[in-house]
Amino acid sequence: MATSDPQKLMSKADKLTKLTLTRWSADWQNATQLYEQAAVGFKLSKDNQNAKTAYEKASKGQEMLSSPWDAAKHLESAGAVAKDLGNWSEVSDFYRRASELYTECGRSQPASDALAKGARALEESSPDEAVRMYGDACSILEEDEKEQMAFDLYRAAANVYIKLEKYTDAATFLLRLGLSADQCKATNSQCKAYLSAIIVYLYADDFKQAEKCYNDCSQIDAFLSSDQNRCASKLLSAYGEGDVEEIKRVAQSSTVTHLDHMIVRLARKLPTGDVSKHKYGATKDEEEEPLDEDDLT
Repeated sequence: MATSDPQKLMSKADKLTKLTLTRWSADWQNATQLYEQAAVGFKLSKDNQNAKTAYEKASKGQEMLSSPWDAAKHLESAGAVAKDLGNWSEVSDFYRRASELYTECGRSQPASDALAKGARALEESSPDEAVRMYGDACSILEEDEKEQMAFDLYRAAANVYIKLEKYTDAATFLLRLGLSADQCKATNSQCKAYLSAIIVYLYADDFKQAEKCYNDCSQIDAFLSSDQNRCASKLLSAYGEGDVEEIKRVAQSSTVTHLDHMIVRLARKLPTGDVSKHKYGATKDEEEEPLDEDDLT
């Protein structure tokens, strides 16, 4: 029946949901099946606008039939079609509503996945909404104590923030990844996340924040004894000594090249600012007043 005229199927379904003198209750069971068949038909004929509408109506039908799982699936399909149409606000709306329905089913993983799909679809056109969706997707998994399933989402959000040149936000997501990895005992991912955050701060020419991040993370035993810690220490020391060549050498080390590709690209551009201003003692020397030999107070 999927090969029938989808427009006629939609019209028939619409009639089944309207109350009349002879129909006192909507026939959502049959109407929903017709909407689903119409959606497939419209999709096959590349009529995306009507396919989106049919998926949305099929979703409503499944909700009326107390089947939030199937309703969510249809909303994801509507979101995918909205992406093809370039209707970016609808992409966000459909995937967010799908996530809510999966949550209603008590399924955190599909709820998070729906938000992640929406975020990936919006990275280029609406990056700010994309990172919000990535963040919400991570939160759902965190609340269900499934942090390990969120690692790729933290990285994806950090990458979008880097593209937006919002480096503090990127580092925040990387540190959030490190915290979740710590809770999962995923030491390697944890240490990589901390080193990545330090590199992001250095790329943003925020040496003080990079140093603070290093000191804070070094309070954690797993990081303190890691290769990533030693690499970060060498980087910061090179900055403190104003040694540009050493910064470049450490940035090319195997410890750095094993990080995510976006972080590796940033590292290879280090240093980005005037290294001499970070040189240990530089500020102190500049601020120190000349000694007055006659002043004995």
